[in-house]
Amino acid sequence: MATLRQYTRDLLRRFIRFETKSDRVTLDRLAVDVGEQDLLPHRPYLDIPGPKPIPLLGNTWRFLPYLGNFDIQAVDKLSKRLHDQYGDIVKIEGLLGRPDMVFVYDANEIERIFRREEKMPHRPSMPSLDYYKHVLRKDFFQDNPGVIAVHGESWYNFRSKVQQVMLQPRTARMYIGAIEEASVAFLRRIARIRDRKHEVPNDFLNEMHKWSLESIARVALDVRLGCLDDNADAETQKLIDALITFFKNVPVLELKMPFWKIFNTPTWQQYVNALDTIVSIISKYTAAALSRAKSNVDSDKELSLLERVLALEGDTKVASILALDLFLVGVDTTSTAVASVLYQLALHPKKQTLAYEEICNVLPQTDAPLEAINIDNLKYLRACIKETLRMYPVVIGNGRSTTSDTIIGGYHVPKGVHVVFQHYVISNLEKYFSRCHEFLPERWLREEDEVRHGFASLPFGYGRRMCLGRRFAELEMIIVISKILQFYKIEYHYEKLEYYVNPMYTPKGPLKLRFIER
Repeated sequence: MATLRQYTRDLLRRFIRFETKSDRVTLDRLAVDVGEQDLLPHRPYLDIPGPKPIPLLGNTWRFLPYLGNFDIQAVDKLSKRLHDQYGDIVKIEGLLGRPDMVFVYDANEIERIFRREEKMPHRPSMPSLDYYKHVLRKDFFQDNPGVIAVHGESWYNFRSKVQQVMLQPRTARMYIGAIEEASVAFLRRIARIRDRKHEVPNDFLNEMHKWSLESIARVALDVRLGCLDDNADAETQKLIDALITFFKNVPVLELKMPFWKIFNTPTWQQYVNALDTIVSIISKYTAAALSRAKSNVDSDKELSLLERVLALEGDTKVASILALDLFLVGVDTTSTAVASVLYQLALHPKKQTLAYEEICNVLPQTDAPLEAINIDNLKYLRACIKETLRMYPVVIGNGRSTTSDTIIGGYHVPKGVHVVFQHYVISNLEKYFSRCHEFLPERWLREEDEVRHGFASLPFGYGRRMCLGRRFAELEMIIVISKILQFYKIEYHYEKLEYYVNPMYTPKGPLKLRFIER
């Protein structure tokens, strides 16, 4: 492989003159595009290194409490350990009730897979949710199961209907005002819940969930839930609790023995009850929003996302299921990301000062409404967010299920294997990011000095199954963090927190941040 790659480089250098490090990185990856691996001999699937399965239990026993040493909440450390022990490709076979997994730690391989992605890529995620949508609650979802845990024609048809609205940056920017209002409400909430030391309570992450829920509701449904009020409706907390229960049970159902496929286990009952609660509450909100939309046809008011999809497709079911998916995966992920950024800025006060100074220059009047041009100019703050998500991605891995036999890392991989891209480990490797264990937002601002692989940090995924809510999540993050830094200096005075998978990658322990007025 090395010989062919070097030959390809030498051949191209005869015709192309390269001036920058960035150009040389591009050259080093050109072999990906010419499909060099398909021209080389490859090794059989059995030769892929990895932990050996045992008779009957395979490798499933490793995920069992007390018996195995593969802790789901420490899967970040497990992934790193496997990489250190076996290298850039690792196989975990013999998982009862589910396909083998192949972990990939090579950005070039990930790029090659993404570049050749088919029209309807299969993402190996949440078979439990797939079963819920297609079997248990088929009467509700019918032929519109959404995009989460859905594959094939049904996924493609649904995403084709909604991605025009969801992925255009100009559409997201129409909701700057709504997102800012939810962020200002969160600022008031912070002021009320602080103690005498200006510290927020131990359950501050739950307060972040409330903000995220309120923000999504404003954008998706044009409704104010009042999550951040002192007398908030108990139903909103019930919804947050159900979302957390749903997410926490996903890895348990997927990685431990899948008894739920045979027996109605307590964990499965909790999972289904949580999803039923989510569907019930969100359906009530969307029904009310649709009713308002019908009665305000001639209004000049900005349309909600629900109304935009409805106007484009004319299908209330599509609009409703999209809203449900946004709540299902948007609340926990965005709030966890923001909490992580705030924590990192508290740990790195000099970086926080630089972000604050930038905000003061771009937004000198704290009471002036935000505009798109202001947000575009918050380059250092955006770099702080990117650096946090590089070091601590909310979702530490992503992947695809092979739909045909293929070659990965010089090995034959058969159809049906779950290929997992280990983004957390990759984005914290020195070969991709110099001084990778340091919080350096500046690395995202100096293109000519930092040689970066474009597929070494993918917090929102890539390609046809890239995060559908990415534009809105990025906007929500930069708006709420900029508003917080405008009014508060953030401090943290306790032992440094480790991160763990819960199921988002989040600081472990009370996030006792201090918010001190500027």
